[in-house]
Amino acid sequence: MPAGSAAATQLRAVAGAVAFLTRIPLGRRVRLDGADVARGAVLFPVVGAGIGAAVGLTAVLMHTLLPGLPAAAVALGVGLILTGAIHLDGLADTADAVGGGSRAEALAIMRDHAVGTYGAAALAIDLLVKAGVIAVLLEQDDAFLALIVAGALSRAAALPLAYALPYARADVGPGGVLGGRVSIWSATGGIAIAGAIAAAVLGDTGGWMLGAVGLAIVLLGATYRRWLGGVTGDTLGAASELAETLALAVAAATL
Repeated sequence: MPAGSAAATQLRAVAGAVAFLTRIPLGRRVRLDGADVARGAVLFPVVGAGIGAAVGLTAVLMHTLLPGLPAAAVALGVGLILTGAIHLDGLADTADAVGGGSRAEALAIMRDHAVGTYGAAALAIDLLVKAGVIAVLLEQDDAFLALIVAGALSRAAALPLAYALPYARADVGPGGVLGGRVSIWSATGGIAIAGAIAAAVLGDTGGWMLGAVGLAIVLLGATYRRWLGGVTGDTLGAASELAETLALAVAAATL
């Protein structure tokens, strides 16, 4: 492969990772496809760390004007705008699918864009816990660094699941762009990068956060295999969202 072509492929992979995880409109300038996103998957924790830094900076700045909880809420709002709530959407759809009586019903429910009772409850609990934990971290002056690490770990969490488990649907929709496309090198590399960020930024606490997310990945993987026989875009998004909330909770408990 010519050097110029290889460089262009790498740049498309970077753009794919950013465009998939954020609402930054790179896809308007460069035509990207699922292969670009899959190649850029190893960089998900880097993009996640950047998202966490943006949310953390917002929280810290707002905390100079507001108490911890409303400052955290504003920061989460900025994060939702930056990401398009992609992981929260996955969490809501996955929670609603829990009410399905069979695998087929669960998959059909995840295809429905309406948010049901389980989905709404899951979103409320997740955001309340996350805002409360960030408020605690703001009072400890640790929110900025914790959000960087949680952002990196959460975006890496989906990679081993996407590699190890088959895609649960016969057809791959837009949300399942990673289904069957994440290589072992991307999965292990993404976890290694996220772990390095955690250790460099928060030391031992970063290690505890990594361990908690690793355990969550194993448990979710076993659950998804037994429940659906694999993963979907929604379940991968739910894994990332739950991993971020869990990582922040561990940070608040250990810092």
